[in-house]
Amino acid sequence: MVLQNFSTNCGVGSKQGKPNYRFIWKFNYQQRWKSSTTVQSSSVAQLLNSGNLVLKKKSTDADTESSYIWQSFDFPSDTLLPGMKLGWNLKTGLNRYLTSWRDAADPSPGAFTYGVEITGIPQVVLRKGSSEKTFRSGSWNGVRFSGTGWGSRTVFKHSFIFNADEVYYIDESSNDSYFTRLTVNQTGILQRFILNEGSSEWTIMYIVQNDPCDGYGRCGANGICRINNRPICECLEGFIPKSQEEWDQLDWSSGCVRRTLLDCHNGDGFVKLKSVKLPDLLEFWLKESLNLKECKAECLKNCSCTAYANSDIRGGGSGCLMWFDNLVDIREFSDGNGDQDIYIRMPASELKHNQKEKTLVLIVVVSTVSGMVVLTLLTWCIIKTRRKNIGMKTKNEDIELPFFDLATIANATKNFSSTNMIGEGGFGPVYKGILTTGQEIAVKRLLNNSGQGVQEFKNEVILISRLQHRNLVRLLGSCIEGEERMLVYEYMTNKSLDYFIFDKNRRLELAWEKRFEICIGISRGLLYLHQDSRLRIIHRDLKASNILLDDELSPKISDFGIARSFGRDEIEAKTKRVIGTYGYMSPEYAIDGKFSVKSDVFSLGVLLLEIVSGKRNRRFHHPDHYHSLLGHVNIYGLVAVE
Repeated sequence: MVLQNFSTNCGVGSKQGKPNYRFIWKFNYQQRWKSSTTVQSSSVAQLLNSGNLVLKKKSTDADTESSYIWQSFDFPSDTLLPGMKLGWNLKTGLNRYLTSWRDAADPSPGAFTYGVEITGIPQVVLRKGSSEKTFRSGSWNGVRFSGTGWGSRTVFKHSFIFNADEVYYIDESSNDSYFTRLTVNQTGILQRFILNEGSSEWTIMYIVQNDPCDGYGRCGANGICRINNRPICECLEGFIPKSQEEWDQLDWSSGCVRRTLLDCHNGDGFVKLKSVKLPDLLEFWLKESLNLKECKAECLKNCSCTAYANSDIRGGGSGCLMWFDNLVDIREFSDGNGDQDIYIRMPASELKHNQKEKTLVLIVVVSTVSGMVVLTLLTWCIIKTRRKNIGMKTKNEDIELPFFDLATIANATKNFSSTNMIGEGGFGPVYKGILTTGQEIAVKRLLNNSGQGVQEFKNEVILISRLQHRNLVRLLGSCIEGEERMLVYEYMTNKSLDYFIFDKNRRLELAWEKRFEICIGISRGLLYLHQDSRLRIIHRDLKASNILLDDELSPKISDFGIARSFGRDEIEAKTKRVIGTYGYMSPEYAIDGKFSVKSDVFSLGVLLLEIVSGKRNRRFHHPDHYHSLLGHVNIYGLVAVE
């Protein structure tokens, strides 16, 4: 069979919830797709709703893969659509993999390929050229690829099939209101795009290479990448930088070497490394019939074995995977997405050194705890005395604010049940409650051991009781009874802004018009605090988690625990006690303790960037630099919108 090669422009519309494809065919008679299949005159070509062009016999009404003589899904270009397989047909030897375009305007094969590699245990690898790896998923562990966080994204479903006949990865749409595709672009970036129902615009849902630790072998041989650390690269326990000078310059390519060489016959042992992406399968050995204990014994028998792990994590773990020589491309997961452990081989001297360090730490901890117990008793006595005074002073303040008795609040929150707890901050836990009138409330309960919280409590009562604005959260009352200090607010049904904008699925519920309205509402509330209220209020902790959303997604500024009031002739103040949230603080406040209305405006600017981009300022990562989101915008003058 010979089909003329074509390039396509695909336009997608929406009809009854199903994607429709329009193809513009451009024939090129110098290049051809070729197949050994003989085409009979009784064959028919059909373009399916999935985007798959198939050739099948006229006489069959079946619409299954087995009925196709030929299908375009077996020859992907740079895009993986739902229903398209990425991987191998082991019977025929067919390998389906993505190939990048040469550039944005030239669809001829580019430098990057992305496909399933089946040496030992399958893993998905992005290569530049035929040899250079730039990204890999980690090996398949029976549940997921060890370097991915499947299950955190619910817009679509993943499947991985691994049997004697086929090894492939496939996406399946789980919701008719969304359509997704995965693309490898000409620079080797893997991007997931999403198309919402009724829209004609594809938007980036996420980038697979999410942070610098996703770069292949980022920390060199025997190094580990920890994205929340600075610097992000460390040597594995028992290893030191091969070139300290290069590591000091944040060049980790030389990797790490053992501090003490292994002594196979002198009591080698292992150190457990939790929640990691397993090393690349460069020099390894796999035995699926062994359990973890047997795997350890096998590794100790072989003087070249450097690490071992279960190859399958299902049912408590099974299978034996052993590594030899250097360990390359390990990263740690700190967000709960990683559940793979590995055991690194150590010489006896390193194990003893490690045990001495643990003993020393234990001694320090015990001593510290003992001292803290004494200090806590003294502090408790002082706080208890201060609380009584503050409680009396607060009641005597000239504040028109209802008081709730403790029994009413306890009944509304089901006696402060953990199932009613909806949040927790520096002040203490926050509970949802329902009064006997049916009104829903949010109760902030001061922690008994929070000395700072007592001051925040008094500050918030005094300030918010005097403020009235549609974009400020409304304080309904307070409770001061015995040792209890509580604030009662109106309940916000849609939680806080960060609940939406930093979640890849929920952010889709905020259309651009609604995001704009939220930005306007926050700005109006801040203008009221700075200019139109009876007091000039500097909030000092304006951030996404302190913007609550009502049932209409209207924003309300909350948490005035560290706010400060200014006189009308005051412009700026200074404090030795800098409190707030790093990433939102203005430089002059974070460094010198100076704050003014400009401090809140700076925080507002950071918040607006986060609303537009869907990225946290301090957790933003870019493959080309280590700046925060704010630094990225200063450099490039733009925001990567999702």
